[in-house]
Amino acid sequence: MNVLLGIALLAERLNRAQWTAVALASAGVAYLTFVAGHLPWISLTLAFSFSSYGLIRKVVHVEALPGLTVETLLLVPCASAYLLWCEASGSGAFGHSPPSIDALLVASGPLTAITLFLFAYGTRRIPYSTVGLLQYLAPSLQLACAVFVFHEPFARTHAVGFALIWTALIIYAGDGLWRAR
Repeated sequence: MNVLLGIALLAERLNRAQWTAVALASAGVAYLTFVAGHLPWISLTLAFSFSSYGLIRKVVHVEALPGLTVETLLLVPCASAYLLWCEASGSGAFGHSPPSIDALLVASGPLTAITLFLFAYGTRRIPYSTVGLLQYLAPSLQLACAVFVFHEPFARTHAVGFALIWTALIIYAGDGLWRAR
Protein backbone atom coordinates (compact mmCIF):
# COMPACT_ATOMS: atom_id res chain seq x y z
CA MET A 1 0.00 0.00 0.00
CA ASN A 2 2.84 2.41 0.83
CA VAL A 3 4.53 1.79 -2.50
CA LEU A 4 1.25 2.32 -4.38
CA LEU A 5 0.56 5.54 -2.50
CA GLY A 6 4.13 6.75 -3.05
CA ILE A 7 3.86 6.16 -6.80
CA ALA A 8 0.27 7.37 -7.26
CA LEU A 9 0.13 10.34 -4.92
CA LEU A 10 3.73 11.45 -4.39
CA ALA A 11 4.96 10.88 -7.97
CA GLU A 12 7.79 8.65 -6.75
CA ARG A 13 9.59 6.67 -9.44
CA LEU A 14 10.96 3.17 -9.06
CA ASN A 15 13.94 1.79 -10.95
CA ARG A 16 14.08 -1.68 -12.48
CA ALA A 17 15.42 -3.38 -9.33
CA GLN A 18 12.78 -1.71 -7.15
CA TRP A 19 10.00 -2.77 -9.56
CA THR A 20 11.38 -6.32 -9.46
CA ALA A 21 11.30 -6.22 -5.66
CA VAL A 22 7.73 -4.89 -5.65
CA ALA A 23 6.66 -7.61 -8.10
CA LEU A 24 8.26 -10.37 -6.00
CA ALA A 25 6.74 -9.06 -2.75
CA SER A 26 3.34 -8.77 -4.43
CA ALA A 27 3.67 -12.31 -5.76
CA GLY A 28 4.51 -13.53 -2.25
CA VAL A 29 1.48 -11.82 -0.76
CA ALA A 30 -0.76 -13.07 -3.58
CA TYR A 31 0.54 -16.62 -3.11
CA LEU A 32 -0.05 -16.55 0.66
CA THR A 33 -3.56 -15.18 0.03
CA PHE A 34 -4.25 -17.96 -2.48
CA VAL A 35 -2.98 -20.63 -0.06
CA ALA A 36 -5.16 -19.21 2.74
CA GLY A 37 -8.18 -19.42 0.43
CA HIS A 38 -9.58 -16.01 1.30
CA LEU A 39 -8.63 -12.37 1.34
CA PRO A 40 -6.78 -11.39 4.52
CA TRP A 41 -9.24 -8.63 5.47
CA ILE A 42 -7.57 -7.78 8.76
CA SER A 43 -4.16 -7.50 7.10
CA LEU A 44 -5.58 -5.40 4.27
CA THR A 45 -7.35 -3.11 6.72
CA LEU A 46 -4.16 -2.67 8.74
CA ALA A 47 -2.13 -2.06 5.58
CA PHE A 48 -4.58 0.55 4.33
CA SER A 49 -4.94 2.35 7.67
CA PHE A 50 -1.22 2.39 8.49
CA SER A 51 -0.18 3.42 4.98
CA SER A 52 -2.76 6.22 5.08
CA TYR A 53 -1.42 7.33 8.46
CA GLY A 54 2.14 7.26 7.14
CA LEU A 55 1.17 9.22 4.04
CA ILE A 56 -0.50 11.91 6.14
CA ARG A 57 2.56 12.07 8.42
CA LYS A 58 4.78 12.43 5.35
CA VAL A 59 2.88 15.24 3.63
CA VAL A 60 1.68 17.29 6.61
CA HIS A 61 4.32 19.84 7.42
CA VAL A 62 4.43 19.31 11.16
CA GLU A 63 7.52 18.06 12.96
CA ALA A 64 7.41 14.63 14.54
CA LEU A 65 6.98 15.58 18.21
CA PRO A 66 4.30 18.29 17.83
CA GLY A 67 2.42 16.05 15.40
CA LEU A 68 2.50 13.11 17.79
CA THR A 69 1.33 15.38 20.60
CA VAL A 70 -1.68 16.55 18.58
CA GLU A 71 -2.51 12.96 17.55
CA THR A 72 -2.33 11.84 21.17
CA LEU A 73 -4.55 14.69 22.37
CA LEU A 74 -7.12 13.87 19.69
CA LEU A 75 -7.19 10.20 20.73
CA VAL A 76 -7.28 10.71 24.54
CA PRO A 77 -11.10 11.08 24.74
CA CYS A 78 -11.74 7.91 22.68
CA ALA A 79 -9.07 5.90 24.49
CA SER A 80 -10.29 7.06 27.90
CA ALA A 81 -13.89 6.19 27.06
CA TYR A 82 -12.83 2.73 25.87
CA LEU A 83 -10.77 2.07 29.01
CA LEU A 84 -13.66 3.19 31.23
CA TRP A 85 -16.02 0.92 29.29
CA CYS A 86 -13.62 -2.01 29.67
CA GLU A 87 -13.40 -1.40 33.40
CA ALA A 88 -17.17 -1.11 33.76
CA SER A 89 -17.77 -4.30 31.77
CA GLY A 90 -15.23 -6.26 33.83
CA SER A 91 -12.70 -6.77 31.05
CA GLY A 92 -10.22 -4.12 32.21
CA ALA A 93 -6.72 -5.40 32.89
CA PHE A 94 -4.96 -2.61 34.78
CA GLY A 95 -5.02 -3.20 38.51
CA HIS A 96 -6.55 -6.64 38.10
CA SER A 97 -3.37 -8.45 37.12
CA PRO A 98 -0.01 -9.13 38.77
CA PRO A 99 2.24 -6.08 39.21
CA SER A 100 4.47 -7.28 36.37
CA ILE A 101 1.53 -7.06 33.94
CA ASP A 102 0.62 -3.61 35.26
CA ALA A 103 4.24 -2.52 34.75
CA LEU A 104 4.15 -3.78 31.16
CA LEU A 105 0.89 -1.91 30.54
CA VAL A 106 2.39 1.31 31.90
CA ALA A 107 5.62 0.84 29.89
CA SER A 108 3.68 0.21 26.68
CA GLY A 109 2.63 3.88 26.53
CA PRO A 110 6.10 5.43 26.35
CA LEU A 111 7.41 2.62 24.15
CA THR A 112 4.59 3.15 21.67
CA ALA A 113 5.08 6.92 21.74
CA ILE A 114 8.82 6.58 21.07
CA THR A 115 8.30 4.25 18.12
CA LEU A 116 5.58 6.48 16.63
CA PHE A 117 7.86 9.51 17.03
CA LEU A 118 10.73 7.70 15.29
CA PHE A 119 8.38 6.51 12.52
CA ALA A 120 7.10 10.04 11.90
CA TYR A 121 10.65 11.41 11.98
CA GLY A 122 12.00 8.77 9.60
CA THR A 123 9.06 8.73 7.17
CA ARG A 124 9.64 12.33 6.20
CA ARG A 125 13.28 11.67 5.35
CA ILE A 126 13.07 8.70 2.97
CA PRO A 127 10.98 7.94 -0.14
CA TYR A 128 7.56 6.62 0.80
CA SER A 129 7.95 3.62 -1.48
CA THR A 130 10.97 2.62 0.64
CA VAL A 131 8.79 2.86 3.75
CA GLY A 132 6.40 0.45 2.04
CA LEU A 133 8.97 -2.26 1.55
CA LEU A 134 10.45 -1.73 5.00
CA GLN A 135 6.99 -2.49 6.38
CA TYR A 136 7.65 -6.15 5.54
CA LEU A 137 10.34 -6.29 8.23
CA ALA A 138 7.96 -6.16 11.20
CA PRO A 139 5.80 -9.10 10.06
CA SER A 140 8.94 -11.05 9.21
CA LEU A 141 10.31 -10.47 12.71
CA GLN A 142 6.94 -11.44 14.19
CA LEU A 143 7.02 -14.62 12.13
CA ALA A 144 10.52 -15.45 13.38
CA CYS A 145 9.32 -14.91 16.96
CA ALA A 146 6.26 -17.12 16.38
CA VAL A 147 8.29 -19.95 14.86
CA PHE A 148 11.45 -19.86 16.99
CA VAL A 149 10.13 -18.62 20.34
CA PHE A 150 6.56 -19.93 20.42
CA HIS A 151 7.20 -22.96 18.16
CA GLU A 152 4.23 -22.29 15.89
CA PRO A 153 4.09 -24.36 12.69
CA PHE A 154 5.71 -23.00 9.54
CA ALA A 155 4.61 -25.07 6.54
CA ARG A 156 6.36 -25.30 3.18
CA THR A 157 3.60 -23.15 1.67
CA HIS A 158 4.50 -20.37 4.10
CA ALA A 159 8.17 -20.74 3.23
CA VAL A 160 7.45 -20.21 -0.49
CA GLY A 161 5.47 -17.02 0.11
CA PHE A 162 7.93 -15.57 2.58
CA ALA A 163 10.92 -16.52 0.41
CA LEU A 164 9.45 -14.32 -2.34
CA ILE A 165 8.93 -11.46 0.12
CA TRP A 166 12.40 -11.77 1.66
CA THR A 167 14.02 -11.97 -1.77
CA ALA A 168 12.23 -8.73 -2.63
CA LEU A 169 13.55 -7.10 0.53
CA ILE A 170 17.09 -8.20 -0.25
CA ILE A 171 16.85 -6.84 -3.81
CA TYR A 172 15.37 -3.54 -2.66
CA ALA A 173 17.88 -3.10 0.18
CA GLY A 174 20.78 -4.14 -2.05
CA ASP A 175 19.72 -1.63 -4.68
CA GLY A 176 19.48 1.10 -2.04
CA LEU A 177 22.94 0.30 -0.67
CA TRP A 178 24.42 0.16 -4.17
CA ARG A 179 22.90 3.54 -5.07
CA ALA A 180 24.00 5.10 -1.76
CA ARG A 181 27.61 4.24 -2.56
